[in-house]
Amino acid sequence: MHAESDERGQVVVPATPEPAAGDVTEGPETTSERELGSRAPGFIRASRTLHLSWQVGVFVVGLAVVGAGAAMLVLPGPGWLVIFGGMAIWATEFVWAQLVLRWTRRKVTEAAQKALDPKVRRRNVILTTIGLVIIAVLAGIYVWRFGIVMPWKIDE
Repeated sequence: MHAESDERGQVVVPATPEPAAGDVTEGPETTSERELGSRAPGFIRASRTLHLSWQVGVFVVGLAVVGAGAAMLVLPGPGWLVIFGGMAIWATEFVWAQLVLRWTRRKVTEAAQKALDPKVRRRNVILTTIGLVIIAVLAGIYVWRFGIVMPWKIDE
């Protein structure tokens, strides 16, 4: 009996292990690199008119979300998060939005890896400490020179 066959003489194809959720594999078929194109249901893609109206609806909803995110950049709210949410809505239907999100995800990952580098972290801690010391010294000089004046009268 051979290792590659079972008892009935049939060839057994060795199973390739599935990558774990956090594993990154090489090649275009990684879990983070989905196929480009529409993710509309099949019955919608089957009809040209229905698919076009689906795309218009996705575009309008995505535009409303991106517009709300742009407004939140100057108003209170998580502006960039909402803008990327609108881009994710567009990416369900449009290849250009999928490419923009892939590029953004790659750049954010690179920045996170760079920020976790021990040399960069040490430099950032040193620069932050120096900045805080400078601010504390300037605040101390201001208080020493002008004193602290409360906006209300405690004595009365």
